[in-house]
Amino acid sequence: MLNYLAPLFLCASLLLPSVAGAQAPADEAPVYPGKSWEAIPPSSLSPECHAQLDRARDYLRTLDTTSLMAVQQGRVLFSYGPTELVSILFSARKSILSMLYGKYVADGTIDPEKTLADLGIDDAGGLLPIERQARLRHLLTARSGVYHPAANGGDDLASAPARGSQVPGTYFLYNNWDFNAAGTVFESLTGKSIYRAFADDLAAPLQLEDFQLERHRRTGDLTKSQHAAYHFFLSTRDMARLGYLMLQQGNWRGQILVPQHWVAQTTAVVTPAAEMHPPRTARRHFAYGYLWWVLEEPSDSPLQGAYMAWGVHGQYILVVPKRQMVIAHKRQVPVAGNWDVSWVAPGDFLTAARTLAGAPCR
Repeated sequence: MLNYLAPLFLCASLLLPSVAGAQAPADEAPVYPGKSWEAIPPSSLSPECHAQLDRARDYLRTLDTTSLMAVQQGRVLFSYGPTELVSILFSARKSILSMLYGKYVADGTIDPEKTLADLGIDDAGGLLPIERQARLRHLLTARSGVYHPAANGGDDLASAPARGSQVPGTYFLYNNWDFNAAGTVFESLTGKSIYRAFADDLAAPLQLEDFQLERHRRTGDLTKSQHAAYHFFLSTRDMARLGYLMLQQGNWRGQILVPQHWVAQTTAVVTPAAEMHPPRTARRHFAYGYLWWVLEEPSDSPLQGAYMAWGVHGQYILVVPKRQMVIAHKRQVPVAGNWDVSWVAPGDFLTAARTLAGAPCR
């Protein structure tokens, strides 16, 4: 499925259909936030719209949601809880790394066709020869076939096949080793830390309101793996800016922060849910692209064509092109690695998202 030729990688990505789908009408210029988000005036919304938003608010009160922001066509349609509150995003970090990759793939600094052997990537105890043949794009799509322990938990490694049993590119398993090693490759090839690149390439031009570079560092148990995790600490309202950049195909006020072809490539389906392992992962009915989850929704769903960043406990950035909407959701977790707090499961979040995206507010 993934065995296309290296020289065609970037050209082929230009031809892939974008799940970002619909855009704003040609005669309607995109609206971007300035130093702060602008809200849609409540008086401009219909009674039917207000009634649907009230239903969403009532539903959120039944969950352990800390905050949620829904942005439609560049303005805040709905807000719940303290959207300025900063906390850890957990695995939503991976979609942010995907965004950072785009600029450097486009300018040739990073070649997704390089193998781990080409890139000099190894780990504690050594990788197997077959594992070192995995390509960078296999790490970005969770299809590496490398089942070395990761520096942090929260993945499906316990369900992995035996090491060396899977040809790279042929088997999907959500494995933090892939994602962490992709972070190491990014830093090695760009000469920048992930956090410095984020600060310069995204946080500054997007005018993130609550990002603090100094609180970020890579972490993990380096006795297990030399490739550390790269968690982010962001507010809900800043998560929404990242989602809105993706909704705008990587364009922010005329500045290309993420190349359009990379947005299309990374949010297109590489692995349908039915091809995922273990079976419980397949039952979620989410496909996977390049570090983004892609929803498998029927054509009549308001979320058809949507994709999302997803972090454990309830950290979500959902991009809904069909409704020109972004929904950012946070379940605050006071301490990184605290698994004892309650979760807002994907199904519960998406119930709220469908209510918001289906509201007759445009």
